[in-house]
Amino acid sequence: MGNAVRTVFVTGGSSGIGLAVARDWARRMQGGPGGIALFARDAARLKQAVDGLTALAPGLAVRGWAVDVAEERGAALAMHAAMAALGVPDRVILSAGITLPGRFELLDIAAQRRVMEVNYFGAVHVLQPLLRHLEPGARIGLIGSAAGLAGIHGYGGYAPSKFALRGLAEVLRVELAGRGIGVTLCQPPDTETPMLRAERGHRPLVTERIAGPRALRPEAVAACLIRAMEADRFHALPGLPVRLLHLFGPLAGAVLRWRQGRLIRALGPE
Repeated sequence: MGNAVRTVFVTGGSSGIGLAVARDWARRMQGGPGGIALFARDAARLKQAVDGLTALAPGLAVRGWAVDVAEERGAALAMHAAMAALGVPDRVILSAGITLPGRFELLDIAAQRRVMEVNYFGAVHVLQPLLRHLEPGARIGLIGSAAGLAGIHGYGGYAPSKFALRGLAEVLRVELAGRGIGVTLCQPPDTETPMLRAERGHRPLVTERIAGPRALRPEAVAACLIRAMEADRFHALPGLPVRLLHLFGPLAGAVLRWRQGRLIRALGPE
């Protein structure tokens, strides 16, 4: 099916999971006509990503747009410019996101609003100008989080944004099915990305212990997402713990709460 894909849009495409997804698609699409559009805030990092993809797949049209998806007008302008340059996308991957570790009662409201603006409304701002143009067979992939499956100590700002994204994915799945457009929600655990590296050292110790020492590679998450999108599956669940949390939600959630309670009593809330 990869050979039929001509145009891929990736937000958060300059690093982490978004860049891994773009690289995977670049390998699949090289040798044929098509293009990849990357969207990210950091113009310098975005240029590096575009240059890297161009070197990886010569002949593939790769373009980048520096944009903050939290800004509605800027996101819409970037989507229209990308469609004018490369065509209507066959695949849309929404990977732009930020994190905000910390207990809810200690988090600044403005900072919490910023997380929601990027993680949830960033997806809304991108999808609104694209949806009317998508054709049957198109696929949308949203990068959620394991923190969107259960309440986790220290994610009072981050988790609500991912729960909201999960709700959006559920609605789109129903509403777009009649148009032949697939929706996939990927909910990875900790993944070795610049965002995670920035988060470490700032999140509470309980959160660190719950997450554990190991993190997935972004390439593994990207491969899981693309497999699910191409099979038109709604869920992409990288890693056994996430699959168990999804399959045995109430029971697994109760066990997770019990474990967190023990850690809080032993380590303190901070």
